[in-house]
Amino acid sequence: MFKLSEIKELIKLVDESSVQELEIENEGSRLSIRKPGKTEFVQAAAVQPQVIAAPQVQPAAAAVVSEVAPQADTTSHLHKIVSPMVGTFYRASSPEAGSFVSVGDKVVEKTTVCIIEAMKLMNELDADIKGEIVEVLVENGQLVEYGQPLFLVKPE
Repeated sequence: MFKLSEIKELIKLVDESSVQELEIENEGSRLSIRKPGKTEFVQAAAVQPQVIAAPQVQPAAAAVVSEVAPQADTTSHLHKIVSPMVGTFYRASSPEAGSFVSVGDKVVEKTTVCIIEAMKLMNELDADIKGEIVEVLVENGQLVEYGQPLFLVKPE
């Protein structure tokens, strides 16, 4: 069974990340958290036929939808290197090592730009274009989604 403090912490983490949905099973209980756009509730329910009471929490921060005026796209001429999978983004091969690439670095096809860890496997991601790294869009250790832009590259 999940503690209310654990549920609140998970809501906060999901709210502050780019993750849209999170499902966790623990000791026969299942917790599902979804951001607005899919559904606006958090539900904890028992997986086993036993009835286990679990609080339903309405995530106030996660349910807030703000409208932003459209802005001119200043990155349309830049190439996006995107994540090929869901996983954890790492800028270096180890905590002690330097980043594979930084803003201002020149890359060519097959230059390793980062590692995506998925299911305990470290997957090197290579640049798919020749150019200059203009911006790193995610933080080291951040959970990334399939298709999420990671780097902006000015093509040569």
